[in-house]
Amino acid sequence: MPIPFHPSDFYLPVLGLVVVAVLLRGFGINQEYQRGVAFRLGRVIALKGPGWFWRIPLVDRVVKVDIRTVTIDLATQETVTRDGVAVKVNAVLWFRAEDPTRVIVTVQQWQAAVLRAAETGLRDAIGQHDLDQLLKDRMRVNTQLTGMLTRAVERWGVAIDAVEMKDLDIPEQMQRAIAREAEAVREKRARVIKAEGEREAAVALAEAARQVGGTPGALELRRLQTLSEIGAEHNSTIISMIPTELLRALDRFVAVAPPEQATQGG
Repeated sequence: MPIPFHPSDFYLPVLGLVVVAVLLRGFGINQEYQRGVAFRLGRVIALKGPGWFWRIPLVDRVVKVDIRTVTIDLATQETVTRDGVAVKVNAVLWFRAEDPTRVIVTVQQWQAAVLRAAETGLRDAIGQHDLDQLLKDRMRVNTQLTGMLTRAVERWGVAIDAVEMKDLDIPEQMQRAIAREAEAVREKRARVIKAEGEREAAVALAEAARQVGGTPGALELRRLQTLSEIGAEHNSTIISMIPTELLRALDRFVAVAPPEQATQGG
């Protein structure tokens, strides 16, 4: 006896398979470095963390956000320092999505927005400093630039890890002027060091002279040592010396001799 066929016997399994397929499409997976902002009929309802999650098909929508740190090389910026020197500066920027919900809801194309804000902040920071500060205190400029950019993008839910200037190009004539200034500074330092050395040497010689003068026979020993050194270097040199006792006797004679009396004219 044939089994009667009803259309429901065909449609019910197919409908069941469709329902199961739709439900399976509601499952999703986020990596450890991803967060999902869930929207239900256009409204934010939750933040989906790492791992698997489920959303209502055709009703919920999940936008994934990468929360890893992004590294971007800023394009070279041509600007003028506070003292009127034209420079070209490029920098490196590190940033990340700190609040995925605000990143998606507040700003469109958040990475491009942060990049534009960083380029503008770099020009502003250069304009607030002199050329000497940019060359000698770059760390301070980087810190100030990081603070300015942090205040600009924190309302977007973005965190700035660091901003560092990489290259600073200045005009050639300014490079020559800086080189001349550095040479003058080094020459000044060399002269000061030489003058200090001469002063210390003079103090040492004065002290040595006092010690030699106060010790009987020390001068004669020094003379003999000098003769020994000269003889070792110049063997053909002939030196004639006057005894020290004769010189001292002459000094005493001059000290005690009566002065000559001038003749008076009549």
